[in-house]
Amino acid sequence: MNKKENQNLISRPPVVVVLGHIDHGKTTLLDNIRKSHVVEKETGGITQHIGAYQVSLSGGKEEKERKITFLDTPGHEAFFQMRSRGAKVADIAVLVIDSSEGVKAQTKEAVSHIKKSKIPLIVALNKIDKPEANTEKVKRELSQEDILLESMGGKIPSVEISALTGKGVNELLDLILLVSDMEELKADLQKEGKGVVIESHLDNLKGATATLLLTEGVLRNGDIIATFSSFGKIKKLEDFQKNPIEQALPSQPVVVFGLNQVPKAGEEFKTFTDLENAKNYPRDREEKNQKVLDISEGQKVLNLILKTDVLGSAEAIEYILKNFPQEKIILRILKSEAGGINESDIKLAQGGRAIILGFRVKIDPIAKKLLEREKIKVMQFEVIYDLVEEIRKLMEKRLEPEQIRIDWGRAKVLAIFLGEKNRQIVGGRVTEGEVKKGALIEIFRNDEKVGQGKLVNLQRNKKEAEAVSKGEECGMLYEGDTKIEQGDILAIYTEEKKKGEL
Repeated sequence: MNKKENQNLISRPPVVVVLGHIDHGKTTLLDNIRKSHVVEKETGGITQHIGAYQVSLSGGKEEKERKITFLDTPGHEAFFQMRSRGAKVADIAVLVIDSSEGVKAQTKEAVSHIKKSKIPLIVALNKIDKPEANTEKVKRELSQEDILLESMGGKIPSVEISALTGKGVNELLDLILLVSDMEELKADLQKEGKGVVIESHLDNLKGATATLLLTEGVLRNGDIIATFSSFGKIKKLEDFQKNPIEQALPSQPVVVFGLNQVPKAGEEFKTFTDLENAKNYPRDREEKNQKVLDISEGQKVLNLILKTDVLGSAEAIEYILKNFPQEKIILRILKSEAGGINESDIKLAQGGRAIILGFRVKIDPIAKKLLEREKIKVMQFEVIYDLVEEIRKLMEKRLEPEQIRIDWGRAKVLAIFLGEKNRQIVGGRVTEGEVKKGALIEIFRNDEKVGQGKLVNLQRNKKEAEAVSKGEECGMLYEGDTKIEQGDILAIYTEEKKKGEL
């Protein structure tokens, strides 16, 4: 880097994503930080979920104000979905763990996503105000996931907090700034404006609305921008508190109006000198990367209609669902958009035999009346994890159960006592495992299978028994088409139906 380029660089605020298991305190932590460090303006603060906000931290007398940008995504799935598109979304990850519960399934998923993103990690050991909190146990569990904290001799910093009471939250913010300083986060104001779409939705009055996070350059009111799927001239620029602004700097989340359509969360955007160049910006890369499923005849299909609060939620959910194993049953999303469940959704579900999934949305009155008459399944959720698990269960219910064979033991036939039609009473000794009443039998003669049947009744010492173990002799009432002979080996087994798995 030459001296001139170096002069254009400025330090920028860190962009932080907060991840962790459901109910471990992510939302409570973000709410605490927002209430404590965001000055409420005349506009009334944050009313619309825009996907990101910025806090200001005042330093000492000689220290200037510092800022931190927090991504407020619906979950770590959304963060990973953005990252999968190649977008550099966050600089630092904060992993929140309930100190009374420890490492859970989603904690492990979050750890996996953080490792793949290769960004610095800070662990927030939450709910230390609870009597059952055990931070040392959590640290040991984390070490099993290759997350070794500084207090355990590792390099990953941690802080003990209570998101509910606010204890330790300021220390967490200081730690974020310290890690940020070590990373030396810079941006070039002379470069063309570019960044990432964090969130988007369709506003009934203002049209396509998108939350952008600038990574390089300056974004100004009136600039022409384009993503892979949309373009337009910025008619209005707002900060995260809905205050009109003239320009945005790197790491600053801003809401823009004026795009021709709603862009996808995770898409990168760039500024252009004219609309013609913006229109010609390649918008087909996303489609080229989409998997085209070859649906073979007779394969089971589960049709879905997805309605969400904002487009970012839809994008996150779609990404997860498309990554489900689909060799046995295919998921087909007939429609995916932001907005409440309406009449057209019901009609589409009826025609396509689909299930409607609502994420943080309501059903409008006309649609409710239709639902009273039509047998359409509508499922509503507030948490992405719950929605995903329910779809997994639905897919498994539609699969044919598998027949599982369980081998119990073997017996050698010592004597034939009685035989009539398709039944025989035989005597034998159990040579392996055990023989069970009601089990199935395979008959082997000279190491070849010659027939099969069922063990109707079982006796030991002339008394009925449920099972006879290895080394013991028994009498068996066999039912089957093949006649058993002395010296035959009987393989005893049962078959069970196991529910289908993806």
